[in-house]
Amino acid sequence: MIRKAYLEITNACNLACEFCHGTKRPIHFLTEAEFRHAATQAKTFADYLFFHLMGEPLLHPNLERFLEIAGELDFPVILTTNGTLLPQKAEILLNAKKLHKVSISLHCYEANQMGISLEDYLQGCFDFCKKAGDRGIYAVLRLWNQGGADRLNERILAALGRCFPEPWVQTRSGHRVYDHVFLEWGERFDWPDLEAEALGENHGCYGLRDQIGILSDGTVVPCCLDAEGGIPLGNIFRQELCEILASPRAAALKKGLQNRRVTEELCRRCGYAHQKQY
Repeated sequence: MIRKAYLEITNACNLACEFCHGTKRPIHFLTEAEFRHAATQAKTFADYLFFHLMGEPLLHPNLERFLEIAGELDFPVILTTNGTLLPQKAEILLNAKKLHKVSISLHCYEANQMGISLEDYLQGCFDFCKKAGDRGIYAVLRLWNQGGADRLNERILAALGRCFPEPWVQTRSGHRVYDHVFLEWGERFDWPDLEAEALGENHGCYGLRDQIGILSDGTVVPCCLDAEGGIPLGNIFRQELCEILASPRAAALKKGLQNRRVTEELCRRCGYAHQKQY
């Protein structure tokens, strides 16, 4: 059973983080009809709907309506954001019936000129997290611990401690700093890219086993790191998702990943899988 469906409601972003792959695809914002169709199809296969692949989901003008549709479908939503728009979008998120978790990439501040102080940016993120936690919505604050965009970590941790006083509860990937609010660490990695050097083919992956991705133009891809649609399995606006996932290409890819023998050139160039050694 696929647990995660990554639905890219837009591939537009208001930042340009140097550690993010980004995309050269034409900018598109899903229409309400496109979102409903894709989400309805994904609900058949997945437990959670992620409003993300590339792009900043809080930029979408129909965010509130999309969350309402997810509620109608009884489809729990997980959202990844850079946090810059949380003060403006907080009430929309906090009032969404099926919002399960919001992950905030705090390391984005290091890579951008935002026009506000680090302290003001963090306060907007922390204020949202506290309100979310009080409503039973999970909030995850994400930081790099090595490999770039970590020079501000000391200041960020000091500000976090002022807002959420220690002691914190240690977890497998970080700390619980407040009820339903977590700090998690991650290592920077190289995104898969067809122009990158091949790293090997003897690794596994959660693509098609635990997750699928749907780009804003409807292209179905095997995982959340296929930023340019390098492994197009089909298009959800022209085919049924069940047909796409049962295609010979998808079946071969899934079998290869299960047996640690990747079949796709993009997978051979995935720094994340190579680093994790699945």
